[in-house]
Amino acid sequence: MAGLGVLAVGATRPAWSQQLSLGQARNERLVGEQRDGLLGIVQNSAGVSALVQRVNGERMAEYRRIAESTGAPLSAVQQRAGAQLIQRAQASGWPVQAAGGGWQ
Repeated sequence: MAGLGVLAVGATRPAWSQQLSLGQARNERLVGEQRDGLLGIVQNSAGVSALVQRVNGERMAEYRRIAESTGAPLSAVQQRAGAQLIQRAQASGWPVQAAGGGWQ
């Protein structure tokens, strides 16, 4: 997703930038990848909850589609996606869920 630029954490968003993009949220370390393949809130800010709900809804629809088409358990599809997303996020310096549940 193309963003309009990176804002400093805690900065006020201009009126023209009403909707937070996934790229912005990752770069601002507001969201992180969880082990279950879903996006988690690291630091709540304007628009973060709505973004996380939207992204997670889209991801769950895709995970269900994959599980149904392959016969794999949904939890296995989520765990595999989570591992891939965490690996990608770590390489990019974005927050990821640690084994204990915290963020790193």
